[in-house]
Amino acid sequence: MQREELARLLEGGLSLEAIGRRVGRHPSTVSYWLGKHGLTANGAPKYGRESAIDIADLRQLLDRGLAVTEIAQRLESTPSRIRRAMKKAGLASRQERNRRLVRAALARGDRVAALVCLHHGPCDHVLEGRGSYRCMRCRSERVAEHRRRLKRMLVAQAGGCCVVCGYDGHPAAFDFHHLDPSQKSFELSLRGVTRSARALRAEARKCVLLCARCHAEVEAGVTSLNVSVLA
Repeated sequence: MQREELARLLEGGLSLEAIGRRVGRHPSTVSYWLGKHGLTANGAPKYGRESAIDIADLRQLLDRGLAVTEIAQRLESTPSRIRRAMKKAGLASRQERNRRLVRAALARGDRVAALVCLHHGPCDHVLEGRGSYRCMRCRSERVAEHRRRLKRMLVAQAGGCCVVCGYDGHPAAFDFHHLDPSQKSFELSLRGVTRSARALRAEARKCVLLCARCHAEVEAGVTSLNVSVLA
């Protein structure tokens, strides 16, 4: 087979199989002549020998709690190759590690277990009433977001701005000031937001919305509220 002909077919993007069909030869024969003429088949890097996976790197990524797909991206490989390397090295995935740790923790009766969270990696998990472990950081973040959502709801219900200066910025900068302290059932602070939404709405109706600065001035007696207008 002539070098010029093979080079022309390769430039046309043809694979070994396509060239073989074009010239009536087996792909292995085409490959032989390519090598003889110093040419490289299209797609050769794709189908060539892949570099070995570093087991130390693989173990480190597994210890950090990464999933197989994430590890494959980090090591520029494929999930199937990562799984084969794990099996060969006797390494367990995050899910399998967690299952083993959970079984052991439940057998010991541990209320807190060191597991691997999908979002936070290795961290403490607490045993909940339903009988499963939950990441303490995930639970804390969810509670905090729930409280922020309730605060946004209450601020919007109260008009969304300070009744003294008109500030209408971030919800965290607002306080609820009870017009009649004797009617106060509980503080509408961050801790108070642990109540039900119904109870919070009822308590918020006893208050006016103030920004933190105006609230401090009202409490200090520097600024007064026109209760008749607010009512």
